[in-house]
Amino acid sequence: MPIGGKKQLPIAHEKETAIVVSSLSGREWDVSGSWNRMFESRVLSDYSYAGLGKVAALEGGESLEFCYGCGKCIPVCPVDLVAEYGPRKIHRKVQTGMDLFSSDDLWKCTTCGNCLRVCPKEVNMIKIMPAVREVAMEAGSVPDELQVVFEKTFRYGNALGENPRRRHSWTKGAGVDVPVLGNDPRHVDVLFYVEDYWSFHPRGQQAAQAFARLLTLAGVDFAILGAEEKTLGDSQRLAGERGLFESLMEDAVATLSKYEFDRIVTPDPHGYNALVKEYPKHGHSFPSLHYTQLLADLVGRLPIKNPLNKKVTFHDPCYLGRHNGEYDAPRTLINAIPGVEYLEMGRCRENSYCCGGGGGGMWLDGFNSNHLSERLSERRVREAAATGADILAVCCPYEVSRFEDAAKSTGNEQLQVLDIAEMLDIAVGGLDAVEAMMAESR
Repeated sequence: MPIGGKKQLPIAHEKETAIVVSSLSGREWDVSGSWNRMFESRVLSDYSYAGLGKVAALEGGESLEFCYGCGKCIPVCPVDLVAEYGPRKIHRKVQTGMDLFSSDDLWKCTTCGNCLRVCPKEVNMIKIMPAVREVAMEAGSVPDELQVVFEKTFRYGNALGENPRRRHSWTKGAGVDVPVLGNDPRHVDVLFYVEDYWSFHPRGQQAAQAFARLLTLAGVDFAILGAEEKTLGDSQRLAGERGLFESLMEDAVATLSKYEFDRIVTPDPHGYNALVKEYPKHGHSFPSLHYTQLLADLVGRLPIKNPLNKKVTFHDPCYLGRHNGEYDAPRTLINAIPGVEYLEMGRCRENSYCCGGGGGGMWLDGFNSNHLSERLSERRVREAAATGADILAVCCPYEVSRFEDAAKSTGNEQLQVLDIAEMLDIAVGGLDAVEAMMAESR
């Protein structure tokens, strides 16, 4: 039973009277009531397989037919802890007549990938759900919240619907020079691809400013695209808008081809996933890193001196960890901060719980409120608070705002949510460290 969950008990099939006659002695037994459960016939021909075939006919949907009902996916599905869900249950519902293309079940999956990790038949919901969502979207069967995000992304190039000219407004509060390549088109080592939530969300901007200071202190030659940047679009693709994703990819590649850089660094695991997995499928390959991977290699250059003296736990982002195998870089950075007492949550690394933001879930909290007993972010905050930690460390732009809201709604306001970049910025002294460095260079 999940925390706050409302599981439904199975329906028992009972007959008022049931007599079993021995074929040897002719003796009769009365097995009425609870004794005859499961005696009701199951006629397989009563079910239509049209729905299952409709999904399997899609490119990417084939593996739904592979399921043989072992149920290993159910205990690891984050949504099943707060609702009735999981690939095995989806398979069974479709097998017995549910139209997945018009069902609300289509939009609950966060494509976290934990089910695929344990599935012996490799039923791949990361491919199945986007394939079905694409068809459903074309038919106009898409949650209103998601449609609004698609329209904002198409019009403005970002999911928040912000004016692209404001993309680099966060740099004003960084306290360091953040070059924009359009104004200074030179070769740089690192192209800092900021993505939407670090560009526009107030809490994301604070992390972006902290990261810019860290790059400066580490002596990294970097720049951003500013108003020319558009989202890399991976979350939109997973939510079913493949056409929008491909359009965004074409725009991004055209912009990137104008400039010279050695590598792209992004804070967004979803953007990172697009660059290392999806863009190469279309012939576009760029050396790419998540920001924790870059900083883990440079941590020795940072003047880390201020102890944090806090208990810290860490949430593994699905698209950095399970999808792309990076678990160590964030922990290297956390443990490099003096005074940190690191506490691991029970669900961590390969079996980390999902924040609920993946696969379009970032924009479906209103929709999911009608289907889940609590948000996945709330469930995760409860787990973090149970460790006794003072700080929940994150390294995905979706998570600071999600977990801060969840800490308030679950009564865990004492749990501070910080991006790892913010933690390192505190440890090096923030703006004071930058000013001291600049004074020494004069």
